[in-house]
Amino acid sequence: MATPSLLFKQLFDQASGTYTYLLADSISKDAILIDSVFEKYSRDLSLIQELDLNLIACLETHCHADHVTAAWLFKHTLGSKILASINSGIEVLDQQLSAGDVIEFGSKHLKVIETPGHTDGCVSYLLDDESMVFTGDSLLIRGCGRTDFQQGSAAKLYRSITEGLFSLPEACLVYPGHDYSGRTASSIGEEKKLNPRIGGQANENDFVGYMDNMQLPHPKETRHSCSGELKGG
Repeated sequence: MATPSLLFKQLFDQASGTYTYLLADSISKDAILIDSVFEKYSRDLSLIQELDLNLIACLETHCHADHVTAAWLFKHTLGSKILASINSGIEVLDQQLSAGDVIEFGSKHLKVIETPGHTDGCVSYLLDDESMVFTGDSLLIRGCGRTDFQQGSAAKLYRSITEGLFSLPEACLVYPGHDYSGRTASSIGEEKKLNPRIGGQANENDFVGYMDNMQLPHPKETRHSCSGELKGG
């Protein structure tokens, strides 16, 4: 549940199964956008303008082959900054993020948690009151990001989730970067108990063995590398 001064919108791109999150301080109107999608730029720009928000920054949870971000469009249109992990491989950044960094928007802030494994540059963003965490592709609802593509490591992802994300309060709501089954959110407690890949009694050997033998096809959207104009997913 959103805190009193927080304006929160969860947006979806059907083509890539990507969630975009708009968060703003309802008093100052300062806002941030997490994992924007190029094709949804007009939709998100209209919403920001309708709500009379001041977009401070576009944040990326990681750089991958699922979608092309709209962050550079917002930078040129609204002057917002582009933020991503120092390990993301993205060349054009206004701020490189590391573990423990704080991103302020009005009276609210997000804390950066490094969650590598899906890629080396994966980060999650924890809301200041620990009521929400935006996990990108690291922890999904009843799943997790693939580890066989673009610097993936099942062992790293296991530790990122079990030692990092699973240490958060169980009531903390999990908002993932993608979902293909219409699910919008979960919680740390739910995923610790019910996630079939890494929850319950799953150990590292079981997890690594499962992830290393998934044999998934490459993502449908593979039209970029993380260089030149900013791209992510």
